[in-house]
Amino acid sequence: MKIAFFEVKDWEQAYLAGRLPDDDLIFETDVLKPGAGSGEQKVRLREAEALSVFIYSQVTREVLEGLPRLRLIATRSTGFDHIDMEACRQRGVAVCNVPVYGENTVAEHTFALLLMLSRKVHQSVAQVRAGRVDLAKLTGFDLQGKTLGVVGAGHIGLHAIRIARGFGMRVLAFDVHSEAFLADLLGFEYASMDRLLAESDIVTLHCPLNAATHHLLGREQFAKMKLGALVINTARGGLIDTDALVEALESGKLAGAGLDVLEGEELIKEEKQLLQRPVEVEPLRMALRNRVLLSREDVVFTPHNAFNSREALIRILDVTLENLAAFRAGRSSHVVT
Repeated sequence: MKIAFFEVKDWEQAYLAGRLPDDDLIFETDVLKPGAGSGEQKVRLREAEALSVFIYSQVTREVLEGLPRLRLIATRSTGFDHIDMEACRQRGVAVCNVPVYGENTVAEHTFALLLMLSRKVHQSVAQVRAGRVDLAKLTGFDLQGKTLGVVGAGHIGLHAIRIARGFGMRVLAFDVHSEAFLADLLGFEYASMDRLLAESDIVTLHCPLNAATHHLLGREQFAKMKLGALVINTARGGLIDTDALVEALESGKLAGAGLDVLEGEELIKEEKQLLQRPVEVEPLRMALRNRVLLSREDVVFTPHNAFNSREALIRILDVTLENLAAFRAGRSSHVVT
């Protein structure tokens, strides 16, 4: 089977090649974009039956048209908003993901961001490096006794709840599905979104990005939150309206935000290209908004790094290999279409 991999590092290539010895493999370190690549690359890709990408590759209808033999997309991520799912359905291309590689990994990173804000760790480091320490400006707050609002009580959200309970926090959770047994076992309470926003000291997002969740937190939602609350997002940038977030921070409604993802985050990687292309107002505006957001002292940002532990990276590749093996055998594995 001819399989094309995009966004793979050298060690990942060696790992995959050692476990797919009988397949015709194409490895690309760059992202897959519409119209990108040399003529030679496009010719090679036209024979691909399976495609494996990460989150920065954009599998659009145009890309699919250049892959006439493609029957499977195995994304090495939980989210699949970088793939045109409707175009895949129309062309009979199955899409599978890696749904459970990093539940604890992402949840742990969530609390790394939260602790950075609650104990002002990033500001402490900056003061020490500058040689001017003012402890009065570094006073934080305890997590014990605070209320954590978990939006999305799936695999990652449940791990976040376990960690929160270990800190002695009260936990409210909002999810489209509720499991009374899990709530009793882990010691949390399901609540409506409005109640969660009103009662939580910290709101953390652990849900997928789709039409229903786009801008899940916007002006209306921030207005319902406690004065001085924190927001943590390790899920997808599009869950938060960036303009509304900046306004809530500037007004003091929110005391801070811990972000591993940004709306339009791919533009940060492409700022030089943006300047070299004909001017498109919205991408430039989004890039500027993110720059304004990241310059704030009350914002902690990591570059979509919550998944990035050694153990999680291996799990991602192993599940991807399982998905490819199932497809070869005519079975379904983690199919999302």
